[in-house]
Amino acid sequence: MSFAFSLTGADLTTERLVLRQWSTDELAAVLDGRRLLHWAEDFPAEGDRGIAGFMSEQPECLRETYGQRQIVERETGLVVGAIGLFWPPADRAVEIGYGIVPSRRGRGYATEATRALAGFVLAAPGVDTVYADIELPNPASGRVLEKAGLRRVSSDAETARYVATAADLLRA
Repeated sequence: MSFAFSLTGADLTTERLVLRQWSTDELAAVLDGRRLLHWAEDFPAEGDRGIAGFMSEQPECLRETYGQRQIVERETGLVVGAIGLFWPPADRAVEIGYGIVPSRRGRGYATEATRALAGFVLAAPGVDTVYADIELPNPASGRVLEKAGLRRVSSDAETARYVATAADLLRA
């Protein structure tokens, strides 16, 4: 897995994906239950609708460089998921979350997107650590995070926490 990504305007581009900020029209379409032509057939998923609701209550998210993004397949131009950072950082750490629609799972997109966004935010001033919490019944999410360079540091009966620093991503 490559650590490389490029920044063009507000977009992060990886080998196979573009991590693009949401537009107000896309947000409104999710909230209104409308389908847009540039979405995969099973986008938005439940988590995407939750993020759209969160963003509609926090409109500054649409202007935030380190906020929520759509995951776009470069080959097709279709939106296949979403990824985001819960900004601003607390104690120099920021949480990351992601989701890929079922029709595109198993292709490594979540790992590729997570690695790129984590690398991007770890270069930001005031951020030393990126983390994600997963539910234990979802081991696939833990594998995604490990492949992206995060390491499991703790767990309880229901969740596990994964973290990474810039040095962790360089070693992965």
